[in-house]
Amino acid sequence: VQLQASGGGLVQAGGSLRLSCEASGRTFSRIVMGWFRQAPGKEREFVSCIGWTGIRNYYADSVKGRFTISRDNARNTVYLQMNMLKPEDTAIYYCAADSNYKHSTVASAYDYWGQGTQVTVSS
Repeated sequence: VQLQASGGGLVQAGGSLRLSCEASGRTFSRIVMGWFRQAPGKEREFVSCIGWTGIRNYYADSVKGRFTISRDNARNTVYLQMNMLKPEDTAIYYCAADSNYKHSTVASAYDYWGQGTQVTVSS
C-alpha cells in the first residue's frame, strides 16, 4: 500500500483543517486506516483510526470531540477533520494502514506509512 497525505498547513488556534490520505496498491476497503502525529522532540502518538466500514473508530483523548475521522472507500481516501485546533496540535501528521485489522493505537501495529504532512497551529 502506498499512502499520500495532504492538507496540512498553518492555522490560527481555534481554526480547522482537513487532512486527506489517498491509498493505492491494494484493496483499500479491507484495512484499518490510522492517523498518528509527531511533535518535535516527542514520540509519535496515536490520533485516530477507522475500520473499513467506517463504524468502528477510535480517538486519542486529547482530540476527542474536536477531530473526526472518516473514509471514502470508493476514493481510497481517509480524512481527518480537525476543528478547534490548539497550539499543542502542532506536529507532523502521518497516515498509516494496518493490513492485519487490529484497530490498534500502537504505531508498530501499522505496516504501511505515508510521508507526513505538517500542521502548525499558532496561538
